[in-house]
Amino acid sequence: MGNFFTDVLACHPLFRSSSRVSDTAMLEPNVRRKVLKIIEEAHSHGLELIAYETYRSQERQQALFKQKVTQLRTVGVHHYGLACDIVRVHNGEPTWEGDYSLVGHLARGHGLVWGGDWPSLRDEPHVQWCRVRDQAKLFRGDWYPDTQYDPTA
Repeated sequence: MGNFFTDVLACHPLFRSSSRVSDTAMLEPNVRRKVLKIIEEAHSHGLELIAYETYRSQERQQALFKQKVTQLRTVGVHHYGLACDIVRVHNGEPTWEGDYSLVGHLARGHGLVWGGDWPSLRDEPHVQWCRVRDQAKLFRGDWYPDTQYDPTA
């Protein structure tokens, strides 16, 4: 039995893309619903957000590492369709500035892990559907979350 990573992402034309991917269709369906709901709810609070980066290939991860944009040399949770960078919009442009606490509140409310809660390497625009302690087995290919998975439990 497969999963979203093996059945959809691994055979997708963007699997090795070195470009930023913001298509929410590249998110695992549960993650996609949660991310879209966060964006919708933030809008009702007067905060405009976009899904800035959804899927990220190994090629893009290495390029970002070389540019010193990330401290992760190899792919992270984005590569598996389980993470999204949700970025504020100011004057029609994405911005990483400002208060992301509402994103954190909404992410937690929708059962996602918020990068702003991490004690080190805080990443306030980042949300993911994977506990940090589960990442190693995800990266090894030993595990992929099922629909009952709750990373906040």
